[in-house]
Amino acid sequence: MSCSSILSPCSLASSTSILPKSSSSSSSVSSRSKSKFNFRCAVGESVAAPKVSGIAEPLLLSTVRGEKVERPPVWLMRQAGRYMKSYQIICEKYPSFRERSENVDLVVEISLQPWKVFKPDGVILFSDILTPLPGMNIPFDIVKGKGPIIYNPLRTTADVDQVREFVPGASVPYVGQALRILRQEVHNEAAVLGFVGAPFTLASYVVEGGSSKNFSKIKTLAFSEPKVLHALLQKFAVSMAKYIQYQADNGAQAVQIFDSWATELSPVDFEEFSLPYLKQIVDTVKRTHPDLPLILYASGSGGLLERLPLTGVDVVSLDWTVDMADGRKRLGSNVAVQGNVDPGALFGSKEFITKRILDTVKKAGSSKHILNLGHGIKVGTPEENVAHFFEIPIIRSSLGFFFFFSRLLHFQLQVLSNLLGILSLKTKHQGMLKDVFERRETLL
Repeated sequence: MSCSSILSPCSLASSTSILPKSSSSSSSVSSRSKSKFNFRCAVGESVAAPKVSGIAEPLLLSTVRGEKVERPPVWLMRQAGRYMKSYQIICEKYPSFRERSENVDLVVEISLQPWKVFKPDGVILFSDILTPLPGMNIPFDIVKGKGPIIYNPLRTTADVDQVREFVPGASVPYVGQALRILRQEVHNEAAVLGFVGAPFTLASYVVEGGSSKNFSKIKTLAFSEPKVLHALLQKFAVSMAKYIQYQADNGAQAVQIFDSWATELSPVDFEEFSLPYLKQIVDTVKRTHPDLPLILYASGSGGLLERLPLTGVDVVSLDWTVDMADGRKRLGSNVAVQGNVDPGALFGSKEFITKRILDTVKKAGSSKHILNLGHGIKVGTPEENVAHFFEIPIIRSSLGFFFFFSRLLHFQLQVLSNLLGILSLKTKHQGMLKDVFERRETLL
């Protein structure tokens, strides 16, 4: 793996450190940004959260709360996935996506693949938003080349009546197990992230029978039999709130809600079929987990941006079609923002990637910003460009420069010290030789 940086011939690689948890930490710069650098020269049901050695707090959590940090935390949607050679090898051995996402050992291994290579500030659970469906009596599968397949689409009152309330501990125990292992493995050097699908997006899949281009079936149901759709949305809202609570109880330090298809709704329809259920989820979770950061991502949400903070989430994740500066103004100062580099930028040169990152960070400002892409990483993205994406925020931080130049000075001082030692030894040896010759002449 080639992990080049913008500093040449010497560069910095980060293995992130951890921030001691303190109630007064908001008054000072987060020590989590004081990363350890290697110098390279080219010359729900309440369950006790897993304990980790050394109480600490990841940079991502400090950022969401608005604490002063030296750089934005960075992670990428779909950072564990098909662009990585190591993941492709696993896919060859385990071709079924459901097997990969429902086996504890595989979930942990895949989730940690980008962590071991890039050290992101967020490690997200490898899973799928449709994972809860079988536990709700909605059989599905994910078929290579076709995507999600819902075997029995739900389109009537009788269909919706068959949907059961989701009990995560009974239906997806592997999710809780994987999250607890991830917390132990990451040691709070990064935030462990869980995620769920939003009610309207889940309803879109189960009504359409899978992915859709025009969403005609879900809109037919919404506009001709809204009571049926509302009943389905309510079941999803209750179940997803429980699922978030379950993930938090088992180690998730933040949870992202994906409402991928809500942007297919007009603003007035979003306010009826999506917003109330998102708000219900947030309100329910905040009653039991008030400090759990909730992130909302809706692709193509430019037309709905002002409505997204009304859900009560802590972070709104922007896609790349929204200018970050405009997004900041429209969202207001009370909500943190995530994003929003175009995933396609990672196919450009390292100089181009650097330019896009710095532009995004500048427009987002110095507070409450999580650097991410505006969508998931695309298949075929060069791994070395992903590595570069993670390096730039660290190197460009003021502490990054401080550590770089302090290590450079230390290196130069070591060289100088060695030279002085050699000169001193040479002088000593010359003195000894002089004494020998003087004694020899005396004896003669």
